[in-house]
Amino acid sequence: MDSALRTWGRIGPRTLLITTAVVPLTGWAVHATALHRRLAASRVDPLTGLLRRDTYTARARRLLARHGDDATVVMVDADRFKAINDRLGHAAGDTVLAAFGARLTAWAGPRAAVGRLGGDEFALVLKLSAARRVQRLEQLMRMLHTPVVLDDGRTVDVAASVGAATPAAVASRDLTALQRAADAALYDGKHTGRAVLATREHASVPSFNGRRLGRPGTAAWGRAA
Repeated sequence: MDSALRTWGRIGPRTLLITTAVVPLTGWAVHATALHRRLAASRVDPLTGLLRRDTYTARARRLLARHGDDATVVMVDADRFKAINDRLGHAAGDTVLAAFGARLTAWAGPRAAVGRLGGDEFALVLKLSAARRVQRLEQLMRMLHTPVVLDDGRTVDVAASVGAATPAAVASRDLTALQRAADAALYDGKHTGRAVLATREHASVPSFNGRRLGRPGTAAWGRAA
């Protein structure tokens, strides 16, 4: 008993309080680290590595505010994607989506916002000057029309429809308005192999759930090679 009392005297209540306080703090630090990792993972689509909708939207708005008229909003739809799933299976479809994600990331660069909005729909916001816009979008079309090699060695012919919108052309820096205009332009070029640049008329096209109801005139450039 005397030995135990002497030990308690050396430790003291203040030392014990500090020791017991460290335990839950350490546990919380581990929990916080795990939570941070889960939150970071939730911001990214696990299949394509692209940003999820909410994270993409926040980053896209920051880029629009920073770059203004030099920013370009691009909408992308994979063409005939359901046919790939039906004919070759969902594993092949997943490989195609992952390939599209890698190609969009490589094309846009690390400073862009590149998101998967759902299914086979993608959106990008990046700094892209008017002098390079046509050339770069033609390059994107070529990339998205390059066949995808599956894990078993088979190749799949793929294609995509692309629409782009700029604040100057649409007279707005609002992300929703720019995406709506780019989406309307995309549908003007659907299945044509052409990327379509939105005009101000595209911004006024009524839409339902992001899908156009009208068909204005287009501003497009040639079919990708």
